[in-house]
Amino acid sequence: MPRLFTALEIPRNAAMSLSLLRGGLPGARWIDVENYHITLRFIGDVDGRTADEIVERLDRIDRPEFQFRLEGIGSFGSKKPHSVWAGVSQSPEMYALQGEIERICQRIGLPPDPRKFMPHVTLARLKSSRLDDVVQYLSGRGNFHTATFTAPRFVLLSSRESVGGGPYLTEEVFPLHEARSTPSVSSSLLQPVKSLV
Repeated sequence: MPRLFTALEIPRNAAMSLSLLRGGLPGARWIDVENYHITLRFIGDVDGRTADEIVERLDRIDRPEFQFRLEGIGSFGSKKPHSVWAGVSQSPEMYALQGEIERICQRIGLPPDPRKFMPHVTLARLKSSRLDDVVQYLSGRGNFHTATFTAPRFVLLSSRESVGGGPYLTEEVFPLHEARSTPSVSSSLLQPVKSLV
């Protein structure tokens, strides 16, 4: 069974902005543009029955779509960086969605995700990059940000055993409903009622 994880997709415009960050870092293995995503919950290798149960429960999630943007870049691995990423603006709705997915996974018997959720888009994996090169790369790109965009759905992706970074296959799609606006009182309701007498 392939490795499974839930994710948010990156729209084409934002992915093109991310692709402009490629290059200029020796030893980096850049992620292909079509494989950019934000991991919500890594599930891992599971049997078919568990995968079906995950899909069934994820399909019941009823949450609104939400907006966010990508902003800033950084790296994981302070003394020996192993990846470069683009950050994500604060989005309470994204954290709520991720929290619900985490609870679903634990209810069906998966162990809790040991890592604190830190939404990001991996841009490159680093094998032999020097710390000085990474610091220089990051310092020249700290003002990075995209326009705000909407997440209309989340997906269940699978990956085959590889070195990392794709290719990923979309196994299932889970739509988020349109955000409901606060109902406003119609001005016609505020008009005085005409007497029929």
